[in-house]
Amino acid sequence: MTQTYPTNWDIDKYRDDTEPEHHWELRREFMSVHKGKFPEDYLVALARTFTNMEFMGCVYPAPVMVKIAELSKDVAKDYREMKKTKLQRTFVTASNAAENKIKKRKSDPGSYTSQKTK
Repeated sequence: MTQTYPTNWDIDKYRDDTEPEHHWELRREFMSVHKGKFPEDYLVALARTFTNMEFMGCVYPAPVMVKIAELSKDVAKDYREMKKTKLQRTFVTASNAAENKIKKRKSDPGSYTSQKTK
């Protein structure tokens, strides 16, 4: 028999005022789905870990990553599908950006630099 835990606690008391709405909605869903399967404080920590991984790209020890992956596969399915269609940001180092800009100027005959030297 699987052990159950009290469910008479309020998930909404864990809402952080500075947390974006979509972060809270996903974290709240995670806690709602698993409420009663874990002690309250442990579930709250798991939910925070889940959202840190999902939104911030945090990495944890392998056993934690596996546990969160198992617990979140159904909870985050819709969010992950939606995320695939969103614009993804790409960060480039300043040195790479400068190097690419210089390469573009050298290869583009209509650039400001090549016009200036004519």
